[in-house]
Amino acid sequence: MIGEVWRSPMMTHPALSLDIRRIVTDSDLDGVVTGAILRRWWKDAEVEFGHPGALRAGMLDDVIDRHTAVCDLPRHSQCGLSIDHHQSNAPTDDEDNSEMVVVWKPTPSAARIAFDLVGEVVDVSDLTELMEWVDKLDGGSVSKEEFLSEHPVVWLGRIIGGNDVISLEILEALSRGDSVEEILSSENISPVIVEKRDYLTRANSIIAERLEVIDRLAVVRLEDTGVRSNGYRVTALAGEDCDACMVIHGDVGAGFGEEDSYPVSASFYTNSFLHTEGGIFDLTQLATRFDPDGGGHANACGCRIQPLENGQRVERKVVGRDIDENIREWLKMWANR
Repeated sequence: MIGEVWRSPMMTHPALSLDIRRIVTDSDLDGVVTGAILRRWWKDAEVEFGHPGALRAGMLDDVIDRHTAVCDLPRHSQCGLSIDHHQSNAPTDDEDNSEMVVVWKPTPSAARIAFDLVGEVVDVSDLTELMEWVDKLDGGSVSKEEFLSEHPVVWLGRIIGGNDVISLEILEALSRGDSVEEILSSENISPVIVEKRDYLTRANSIIAERLEVIDRLAVVRLEDTGVRSNGYRVTALAGEDCDACMVIHGDVGAGFGEEDSYPVSASFYTNSFLHTEGGIFDLTQLATRFDPDGGGHANACGCRIQPLENGQRVERKVVGRDIDENIREWLKMWANR
């Protein structure tokens, strides 16, 4: 029976004894699946989607307390449970996490941590194949052919993230045991796939037009276009001419919480189709060079564009020329790899 509660004869993880009433999670595939798994144990917990930048900016402070699980996001000082796998979020010796339970592991996905954790007390075996794909997609081990395929989990990942209402519907469906195929064919989700196909056709065209390979780094400027892309799509288009990519996206002058806009940001990805065992450069060096809140993994990370003067961060609003300045400095660092 899906979600059937059972007790292991061994002692369960202390996280499972927490009174979790709210789950704050990232709105990507990994975050949604993580939230769905946790909901199988904390069935009445409400769900809030968040972004790393918004959390660090304090915009989620009002919804996070000791009854909150924060998943696939930076650790919040007031949460009760932190579940994450990002390199930049690994616990350090100088942190005081005594009032929360921290479950950090260098797994391919945060969902894998949740799967192993909740699997101690609930049957989550129906999610086994889904987990294999989440690990591939979030951990950078998916092949180019798999990423460009029509596999149901790949499509699930494509439609998650653009609309929190849709993401929540998918999360709730997974938490009650619906299969990925059932979700994709449902009345509310199937039209989204049609819309996404049209969007991806347009996005591929825009990415191809704006893609420039500089010193084996594929750079794509998507700011103010309304188009966002992950590294898989960019490196699939660039092919073996690049070792990694830099994607600029968002809206110049925008802030977190503004409807239909997003602060102009940069994402960095190793070309994992070419470098299947890891990249040739720790990309977090770029993500953290100017943005104190930047970070992620060595092969996939991001940050916000920062206001720069003469290569140094200054306190003012970001303007268009700052994108050029950030890119110029990052290319210098990349050249010294």
